Amino acid sequence: MIQNNEYLLEGREIEGCGRIGVLLVHGLTGTPNEMKLVGKGLNRAGLTVYGMQLAGHCGDEQDLIKTSWQDWYHTVEIAAQKLREQVDHVFVAGLSMGAVLSLKLAADQPELIEGVGVYGPTFRYDGWSIPRYARYLNFLLIWFKNLGIFKNWFQSGVFTEQPPYGLKDERLRARVVASMFSGDSASAGLAGNPWPALAEMLTLSHIVRKQLPQVTSPCLIMHASEDDIADISNSLLVKNGVNAPTKMILLNDSYHLITIDREYKTVIDESVKFFIETARHNQQKTAEHIAA
Repeated sequence: MIQNNEYLLEGREIEGCGRIGVLLVHGLTGTPNEMKLVGKGLNRAGLTVYGMQLAGHCGDEQDLIKTSWQDWYHTVEIAAQKLREQVDHVFVAGLSMGAVLSLKLAADQPELIEGVGVYGPTFRYDGWSIPRYARYLNFLLIWFKNLGIFKNWFQSGVFTEQPPYGLKDERLRARVVASMFSGDSASAGLAGNPWPALAEMLTLSHIVRKQLPQVTSPCLIMHASEDDIADISNSLLVKNGVNAPTKMILLNDSYHLITIDREYKTVIDESVKFFIETARHNQQKTAEHIAA
């Protein structure tokens, strides 16, 4: 069943490969809306798109910290199976932590996932806008959580996002920030990252980094060259770590949220080309195998 904030956009058959489906996965504290522009663009090209909602998201901070990375990932697995029932080829694409979850799905289910759109992958928060203390906390949060150190502070602590909030487009930034700080989390997400959720995300990142060699599906990697949240080194981890063909594209007029920032159309165009070409290639290989 599709949740209120999710969307399913049905596509059509594409010549040479049938029906292509793309599962879109948003980031930590985000919402399906941050993937909607890309989703609509993919759908206009004929692809079926499922913009899913991660467990614990689109509510308040307490809703989020009640969930774990396993809960987030489980909703990705369920959504992928829903999509599989409607299409011939399944792809997954995610932004930020959503890219990390997408890579895990490709590592765990290579027979299902034919390709991965990796948009601004975030294994660690190390972009130019991240305060130094927050970078150090990247290494400490998991210890704090596992050992119960400063438990009351840890449960209530929040890292509030810093300007420019992942957006280079100033007008769009103003709208998103106003919505975010108004408490409309279903539209623009939370204004801050609770420490427990960050600890869960870092645990997930540690696991997926070890799994990267298990990713055998082709990857389209796109990253902002001036990413304020996650340095380009996060994408290089993917490029150098997966056991699959990769194409890496740097965007020079966007910050972290490349799916809605100034170059979102480039994200759409490159993704459409990647998904269709990969599906056609796989369809051809299947036909040749049957003929042999």
